[in-house]
Amino acid sequence: MIEVFKTDVVSEAVARQLVAAIAEVLEGCRANFDLEDCDRILRVCRDGAEVDPQAVIGLLEKSGYHAEVLEDVIAQSITS
Repeated sequence: MIEVFKTDVVSEAVARQLVAAIAEVLEGCRANFDLEDCDRILRVCRDGAEVDPQAVIGLLEKSGYHAEVLEDVIAQSITS
């Protein structure tokens, strides 16, 4: 499962630190940032299991950053 977040992270160095923290704290999760995207995207995936969005958001908040789940607009329009 992949969860996508909008963040306020702008630094590559901070992004690397947060990716390492996610891998360490959230068992089985892998993450990457796309800081060139206007939403400074964070993608977190976990093989065979759901990603806990609140755990990811909490981890970023503890580090002084904001994150929110980026809703899947395409999937929502298909089901509506």
